[in-house]
Amino acid sequence: MIKWYDHGVFLLHDGSFASECFGTSKEKAREKTMAWKILKAHNHSGDMEQLGLKFDALVSPDNNYVSILQTARASGLERFPVPYVLSNCHNTLCAIGGTINEDDHVFGLDNVKKYGGIFVPPYRAVLHQYMREMMAGCGKMILGSDSHTRYGALGTMGIGEGGGEVVKQLLGKTYDLTRPPIIAVSLTGRPRPGVGSMDVALALAAAVFQNGFVKNKILEFVGEGISGLSMEYRMGVDVMTTECAALSSIWCTDEKTREYLKEHGREEEYAPLRPEEGAYYDGLIEIDLSQVECMIALPFHPSHAMPIRQFKENMEEVLSQVEEEGRKIKGNQGEPFSIMDHVRDGQLMVDQALISGCCGGLFENLAAVSDILGDDTIPGSGPSLGVNPASLPVMADLMSQGIAGRLVKNGVTIRPCICGPCFGVTDVPANNGLSIRHVTRNYPNREGSKPGQGQMAAVCLMDSRSIAATMKNGGRLTAATELEVEYHNWHHQFDGSIYQGQVYDCYGKGDPQEKLAMGPNIADWPQMYGPGKHLLLKTAGSYEGSVTTDELIPSGEASSYRSNPEKISGYTMISRDPEYVGRAKAIRSLEQEQREMGGYTSDEQMNHLLDCLKDRLGCQVQEITLGSLMVSDQIGDGSSREQAASCQRVLGGFANLANTYATKRYRSNLINWGMLPLRTEEPLNVPVGTCLLVPDVRRALEQGEEQITVQVLNSQDGRAERVISCHLDHLTEDERRILLAGCLINYYRG
Repeated sequence: MIKWYDHGVFLLHDGSFASECFGTSKEKAREKTMAWKILKAHNHSGDMEQLGLKFDALVSPDNNYVSILQTARASGLERFPVPYVLSNCHNTLCAIGGTINEDDHVFGLDNVKKYGGIFVPPYRAVLHQYMREMMAGCGKMILGSDSHTRYGALGTMGIGEGGGEVVKQLLGKTYDLTRPPIIAVSLTGRPRPGVGSMDVALALAAAVFQNGFVKNKILEFVGEGISGLSMEYRMGVDVMTTECAALSSIWCTDEKTREYLKEHGREEEYAPLRPEEGAYYDGLIEIDLSQVECMIALPFHPSHAMPIRQFKENMEEVLSQVEEEGRKIKGNQGEPFSIMDHVRDGQLMVDQALISGCCGGLFENLAAVSDILGDDTIPGSGPSLGVNPASLPVMADLMSQGIAGRLVKNGVTIRPCICGPCFGVTDVPANNGLSIRHVTRNYPNREGSKPGQGQMAAVCLMDSRSIAATMKNGGRLTAATELEVEYHNWHHQFDGSIYQGQVYDCYGKGDPQEKLAMGPNIADWPQMYGPGKHLLLKTAGSYEGSVTTDELIPSGEASSYRSNPEKISGYTMISRDPEYVGRAKAIRSLEQEQREMGGYTSDEQMNHLLDCLKDRLGCQVQEITLGSLMVSDQIGDGSSREQAASCQRVLGGFANLANTYATKRYRSNLINWGMLPLRTEEPLNVPVGTCLLVPDVRRALEQGEEQITVQVLNSQDGRAERVISCHLDHLTEDERRILLAGCLINYYRG
């Protein structure tokens, strides 16, 4: 089904690949890829090894655009230099916090009027669908502050990053990175009826996520199998490449791409894209689409995927492992997490089903659901099925072609065009509930449950077709390929007039005199400071395994406080370690006292340690900065939300220590918020409360040192009990200066 090759390959004239291509150098052959050409066209560094990219457009959802705008304004924003789309699709139905959500929407619209942007009001579209419909084009690059910024199927390289990188673009700066490796994804064959885009995506994630094969790399989709896929099918696969940990993606374009852009009123955005013969790739993935089966991703990650057939053959063994993992996540709060009781008479029974957002809510997915359900009705006494179409044009066409009416008669509830179920702000399952969903993620508690309050639920990811088959079969897990279904050749008819007058396009027409209405929850960033000569870190959190961005700062109701740095920081690690915030705040208080009391604090034990270090280092106590530290094997798997790093910083964090950072975007977030991304290859055994010293940290940053030593201290006398060899990896000049300044705002405000 899927094979991968961890060595370089050349593309031959017949579409096959070879390890050698005589007479061709790898360096020149790289230039024949689609990705290289697009990167080169957007690079402003003059060096294709150390890129400095500027993007054609930017996009942010309402769960982070306020903090981005506040950061940009504090850094000297004057206007939006490129089209910047503010979408309101994440926090529209979440009523927690009173007026907060709509206050943020008003603030976003005012910024669009002031600086010249594009405002997509609530319920019109999920941000990525709007960008596909209205902004993507062949050869473009788009940067978004949502991790699923992926438009490769339309010939656009999309990258999802934290808000700090969007701020840099708003200020006319570049997106800096070392040239990423490019992996060829060769598609052959055709999917069987009933096998949808999510099945292909989950099979890919299962094959390459855990081994890190495509981490921070660009996936370039090629091969004869592309021509047999509709544009929506391609988009459904493409958006899920985020769950493989890829940096970006790009696909060969063809007449289907041209027709899509023509139907969306933008035929001029079409250009044929394909690699040249002899193109060199740093690795290869082969997918035979005809061999892909209907898949299920078990909790608690999209890569925990296997064919539904295989799962049924090993159901109890697999579910017992899921139950054990869930109990570790829930801890000792309330009754133990239970999922085994969903197996009844040898069948897995589900409680809820949802098809939503940028990957599930596409027209063809929902039309296929109608074909599968036929004349059947979903009874109100069992599991429910809800859908969120990806945009109003999709919803309108479902209505005009009669599909929406049939779905309603089937018992399917049709909801607004929002990211709600994917983001954990709607449709939270019952305690110990099992939901099957065609959405992007099934991380722990992303569906909205709260293990700290004794609540725990689980989500399995499936394609909409198998979800419909399961509902047709009374909630018993069923692959779509198990049913005989007549699929109609539905074709989406896009009506762009829906957006005319509803979407406010003010790009290039901003009014600097426009006033900004700031609701009571919208707060400025607190003052942040750079490190002194030496950095003393006290461990506020230490964990085994992976710490995800959903754990660092949960989705759901916490996001209502996204525009208030102090309030949202109170939710940091709340689902995994409710004591983290208190410990971090205690360390922050000591750091604040240091500045007010000439380097000392009100804590006698800490003062003793500071005196010991002062004598050992031969420095003034004022030259030692105190901050908190988080330690784990891996940190940052998940979304691009910058709050995952900024909340740590607001709480007084100065560094993280990990064996690996799951994504470039999380590491970038740390740097932009003034936190050292310390990485070590040594085993980590740093309990909470441990003090560590980073000596001469300013000198190391000023001189561009990539290796740095961290001393684990004896808290009684300040001796170094052991030394951890750490890496800062490659930091650009700007990144080092941001860390020295204390955060991106300080550096650009300078």
